[in-house]
Amino acid sequence: MEKISILRYPLSLAFFIFCFVTTAAEQISSFSLKKFETNPIFGSQVALFGDAEVVNGGYSVNVTRSSILSAGRLMYKQPIKLVEGNPRKGVSFSTYFSFSISPDNGDGIAFVLLPSGFPSQFLDGTSFGLSPGLGKLGSRVLAVEFDTSMDAKFADPNGNHVGIDIDTLVSVAVSNVTSLGLVLNGGDKLHTWIDYDASSKYLQVRLGKLGNVRPSDPLISYPIDLSEMWKEEEVFVGLSSSTGNSSQTTTVHSWSFTLRRIPNWMHSQPLDPRAHSEPSKPLTVTVVHKKKDCVIRTLTGVIFGTACGALVTLIVMALWNFFTSRPPVAPVEYPEHPVELGYEKIRIIREKATTDDKK
Repeated sequence: MEKISILRYPLSLAFFIFCFVTTAAEQISSFSLKKFETNPIFGSQVALFGDAEVVNGGYSVNVTRSSILSAGRLMYKQPIKLVEGNPRKGVSFSTYFSFSISPDNGDGIAFVLLPSGFPSQFLDGTSFGLSPGLGKLGSRVLAVEFDTSMDAKFADPNGNHVGIDIDTLVSVAVSNVTSLGLVLNGGDKLHTWIDYDASSKYLQVRLGKLGNVRPSDPLISYPIDLSEMWKEEEVFVGLSSSTGNSSQTTTVHSWSFTLRRIPNWMHSQPLDPRAHSEPSKPLTVTVVHKKKDCVIRTLTGVIFGTACGALVTLIVMALWNFFTSRPPVAPVEYPEHPVELGYEKIRIIREKATTDDKK
């Protein structure tokens, strides 16, 4: 019984660490769409606008039709806030979607964050369907564009790039997809990961061919504080596309989104309290971000290492308990009883034959 009580401690520790790690970043809102038409959240939480329609037996959504000036959106109907609490704290999010674009020089597709007052139902067939809202005074828009056309007025580097747009279609950060050996409008299925970390205040974009693992290095990593961009205002997230002067078709095959609340202990504190009140140079901001990111990675490594150590301890204690609790195998012993041996002398007498016997 004593061995069982010893084994209970590493088991309890491992369970506690597992729950601690999995609940550290609490999910506020999330959904996952691998099939659209029969998914219960489709229609109730996710809606189609413009020319977007479900195709392929409910497994895909064509965001645009094969016609000139077609535009559509796939939107999450539940508004989100990227800041909460008092004092205000940022909220992180991650999104993943797989898509394919037909071989035409249209606008491609964009992941967008739109304010609640953005005209979601009114779309035009250019600029990812964002043009009507971008001209609205005071509206703030964030988009991650997967652009398949080169437009000189937007300073596009080529017709095969990914960019981050803020309030305008001139990207603040851009990367050539050709460097990955990929073609956005090649008709192949691609998938992308877009992550915003409220602690380090970085937006990262990754891209790969469907079937390949998530890249370790982001294609784009851009410093931005989304809690200051919309403050307390609610925003909507979605996927938006337009064909421009082409008949390009953009198809979404799956889409998932997760909004996460980061606990207080994961926020690193600045060494200088005046860092929030005084403007700093870009170089200083970069250093602060790197320090925060380093602290987060260190904490994550410590938690992960502790969990692994607890798991190894659990296994060792389980094996120790298994082998030491087995009864020893010993040869069967029989009792020994002394045996006394006696000796007797036997006399053999040979008699002589009689006379009659001789006859």
